[in-house]
Parts: sequence; C-alpha cells; structure tokens
Amino acid sequence: MGSYRDAWRRSVEDPEGFWGEAAKGISWYRQPDRTLDDSRAPMYRWFPGGEMNTCYNAIDRHVEAGRGAQLALIYDSPVTDTKQTFTYDQLLDEVSRFAGALRDLGVGRGDRVVIYMPMIPQALMAMLACARIGAIHSVVFGGFAAHELAMRIDDAAPTVVVSASCGIEVNRVIEYKPLLDAAIDEATNKPRACVIVQRPEATATMVPGRDHDWDEVTSAAAPAPCESVAATDPLYILYTSGTTGRPKGVVRDNGGHAVALHWSMSNIYDTAPGEVFWAASDVGWVVGHSYIVYAPLLAGSTSVLYEGKPVGTPDAGAFWRVISEWGVKTLFTAPTGFRAIKRDDPDGTHMARYDLSKFRYLFLAGERLDPETYQWASDHLGVPVIDHWWQTETGWPVAANLMGLDPLPIKPGSPTVPVPGFNVQIVTETGEPAAADAEGLILIKLPLPPGCMSGVWGDEQKYIDTYLSHTPGYYLTGDGGHFDEDGYLFVMGRVDDVINVAGHRLSTGQIEEIIASHPAVAECAVIGVTDTLKGQVPRGLAVLKSGVTRDHDEVAAELVQLVRDQLGAVASLRQVDIVDALPKTRSGKVLRKSMRAIADGVDMPVPSTIDNPAVLDALRPVLNPGS
Repeated sequence: MGSYRDAWRRSVEDPEGFWGEAAKGISWYRQPDRTLDDSRAPMYRWFPGGEMNTCYNAIDRHVEAGRGAQLALIYDSPVTDTKQTFTYDQLLDEVSRFAGALRDLGVGRGDRVVIYMPMIPQALMAMLACARIGAIHSVVFGGFAAHELAMRIDDAAPTVVVSASCGIEVNRVIEYKPLLDAAIDEATNKPRACVIVQRPEATATMVPGRDHDWDEVTSAAAPAPCESVAATDPLYILYTSGTTGRPKGVVRDNGGHAVALHWSMSNIYDTAPGEVFWAASDVGWVVGHSYIVYAPLLAGSTSVLYEGKPVGTPDAGAFWRVISEWGVKTLFTAPTGFRAIKRDDPDGTHMARYDLSKFRYLFLAGERLDPETYQWASDHLGVPVIDHWWQTETGWPVAANLMGLDPLPIKPGSPTVPVPGFNVQIVTETGEPAAADAEGLILIKLPLPPGCMSGVWGDEQKYIDTYLSHTPGYYLTGDGGHFDEDGYLFVMGRVDDVINVAGHRLSTGQIEEIIASHPAVAECAVIGVTDTLKGQVPRGLAVLKSGVTRDHDEVAAELVQLVRDQLGAVASLRQVDIVDALPKTRSGKVLRKSMRAIADGVDMPVPSTIDNPAVLDALRPVLNPGS
C-alpha cells in the first residue's frame, strides 16, 4: 500500500511519468508515442499514437490469461424475479456475436449507436460490442420522453438504435418501443436500423425492414474480432441531464478512460480481480458507464447489474439481500438510496437477516452526503462509509478517501482529498486563492487527468466556453466549497445553490446539514426563494422517518430553531414544510432548481429526468400557495 500524499504530489508534478506508469496496467496493440499531447492546449490529449481496444481490455485479455471461467457479470432483477450469471467466457461469446450483428447492419469504426435500454444484460453487451468494433455508443436513459430521445438521436446521428420492448419500475411496465418510434418520427437523422430485445412483460410491434429482433440477429452473426482504435478515438457520448436546446454530449476517449478506470479500481475502491463490485446505479448515467460496465471488467472483477430499487423490491432489505447472496465486497450508490432505506428501516432491522461478512466498503456519490446519513450507515454497517465526489464530465472521482492507498481518517461532510491527477483549487469571487475554511469556487488545474471528458460532441468551442474559459488554465466545476486546515475538501453544492441573504452568502447545503441532524428527519432540501426585503431567503422541506407520528408543526418549529441555534439569525430560515417526498431525477438528485422556480412563480419546463412528476405537482401548492 503506497502513500497517498506521494502519489498525489507526483501526479501533479510529473503527470506524464505518473500516468505513463499507470498505462502499463492495460494492454496496447501499439504503445503511445508519448503520454500527454499538450500542443493544442487547453485541448489536451492523453496517450497519442497509442492503439488499443477497450472491449479487449475488459474481456478478451482475462480469457486469454486463463480466467474465462470466472464470473464477470451477475444480473439480479427482483422486479422480474430473474437471476443470471455470465463468466468471462460467456460474456465474450455474447458480446462478440452482437458486435458481429452490428457489423452486419452496417456499423463500422467511428459510427454511432444509440442504446435506449433498461437494466438488462443486453445493455452492457451492446456497449461493449460497440467498443469492440470501434463504434461510438451513446446510452440514453431508458424511459426518457420521445422528444428528449429525438434530440439525442439528431445530435449523435446513429447508424443503429438498440432498445428493448419495455422497462420495469417496481410495479409498472414502461413500454419503450412506442417512445422510440415517436422519437425516430420526430428526428431528422433517421437510423438505418433498430435492434429490439423482446421482453416477456411487453411485446414490441416491429417496423418491417427497419426493426430487428436481438436474438435473431445475434444467432445469425459470426463473432466479430476487436478492432484496433486510437487511444484518442471516442469511446462514447453521454448527454448531460436536464439540457435544453441542443443537447450537450460529453465525449470520453478510449485510452485515457481505460487507464484511469483501471487505476481507480485498485487504488480508490481496493477491489481486486475476482472480487465482487456493485454499483447500484443505471447504465444511463455516468456511474453505470464507469462502474457497472467498464471499470470492474477492466480490473477483472465481477460486476453486479441490478434491476431494482433500494426499497420496495420488495423491502428496505433489498441491498443487504444482494450483498449477502452474491458476496459483494464493495457497494457504490447514491446517498438518496440510503436515505430511503433509513426512512423505511430507521433501526436497521433488515440487516440482521443477512450475512454481510464479505462486505468491506460503502461508497456514496451523486449528491452531497449529509452527516446524518453518513452516521446512520456507519453505525449500522460497521464498515468504512466513503463519501466521494465527481461529475459526468470527469467520469471518475475527483475527491475520495483512497482505500487502496493509505486511507485517511473520515470527516463527515467531506469527500476527503483530491484524487491523484486532480489539482483542485479554491478561488474567491475575485479570483484569488481562498484561505483554509473560506468558501469559494472549485476549479481544477489543467490538464485534467486521463478519463475526463475530451470535449463536447460536435462542438469544441462549446466545451471551451462552458468549462475552460472562466479561468484560463483551469476547468470550471460549477461547484463551490472549501478546504479545511487539514487539506480536506468540502463540496457545498452547485454555485447556484449559494444564496445571498441581505448581503450574506449562505450555502443551502450547510442549512440542510443542520436540518438533517434532527432525529425525526429522513431527508430534506433547502432552496433559496426571492424575498423583496432580503433578496433571497432559505426555505426548507423535510421528509420524516417512517414511524414518526409527531405533530408536523411542532417538528417544523424545532427545525427552524435548530438552524437558528447552530447558524444564527442571519440564516433567516422561518419556514420548513413537512412533506411526504422530495422530487428527484431518476438518478436520485433532488430537483432544487425546479422547486425554486415554482416558489418564485417562474414558468420552467419539468426536467425530462424527473422520476416522480406527481411528487413535484403535489408540492406546487406548498411552495407557492397562490399558484
């Protein structure tokens, strides 16, 4: 186990040496000419001249090393009562055959394939099959509305779309094919063909000549070999959620992506070949790309693909059942999932039903981890609970407690320290370096390490304008926070979640932290709403734990007083509403911006990523009684 401080220092002082060594962890058809190309800064490129294949590194090389009989993928679907496993040998056969089917449909190197699928093994296989033949995949979250899908089809201009007849959400079936048909009708760029997985829960109506059955095209295809691609060639496009107008497609390259994710599995997640890693996310989000599909397989580990929820499939013990049954060592999920478990099972009674002896780490990311949820998970699980922070654009963690190096003491509320490769800096509004404990804008000094976005699909200038022009030589994260005196990073949320109350800048995350510490609160959100006197004032919403029967007005008054006691009268928090649920995206992020717009009476479209529109509708009269 190496020293974190030494690794981080070397990564920023000698990035070429550091990442050149890390690149030895993957297999190359042709070694890179050099580690870093800075000739077109700020458009840096990693491993120029190198040739490799991501699918080969994720599957073939493990089979060639004699580990084909090891489990590669576990599919666990409580919503369909299905469990299925695939060894590396079996996965190689499935992926190479579907790659052959794509090739037969006219897909070649550099062509795009849009994947619009639920959490089934074919989604992962389609991604890897694209990588195998050098095609660029773009996964669109299953169940997105037709218009959102159409925009992404138009932007990516795919040769083929891969989809399924339906997705399943706990107790309802969502038919995908009518949405796909409507999206193609709306899109200007029509795909040449569609491949559809027919699920027993719904049968899709096929368009003759255009639509093909997955099983039929796969069984008729010859296995396709791996294509050698440039390290700098795109692997995938992933559109950021909630975009308006032309979608913003984050582009990830092949070489840097494979090097970074392979490095992260051992150094951040302490997960070795053959060990079971579970990212409880969705392949439509960056977490699913990085830590369901690519990183575990690049490392030779076993990945869990879960089609279910933390609660309701069937109960709040769902996660413990999967961990116990499959011997999961490391779980990575979003804090919102654990808040749901904590709400339904505040005493953790479900845990006692399962053998969690192989479970070693819980990693949480996707939104801010409140100390209350951290403490609950830590107390009940008795394993390290690791908060870590990253973005769709970075593709892997910017800050974490690195379990594979020398783990540091945990500070609740902090994702600990910058990961090697990320030179994180805090600057004030005037652009000066911020002192310890002083809030500021979080920037990352260029070049970003391998694995981060290499651009925006089809629009290099948009990439520069959005991320690189704010402070020349730095990447703009859009988040605010501070370092403490020990060098721990605290991420307080998006910059637009900082409110200005009569000239005082306050973080809504800081207020949420206080409200969440109340023993009756399961989860909460704080938004800044317009106030004629103070400019903005905070407004709180709280969901109570299951079984709490206290008077809501009494609890709300306690929450207001708690914030006043811990933050002071300057917070000006006078209203906390007790609600049944908070509106969230399908990836679990609370829709604070939408709630803020409703409270201010601003007409704003409901984001396409919303998971529960009825929850947002129910909050309208609460947030804006006059609406």
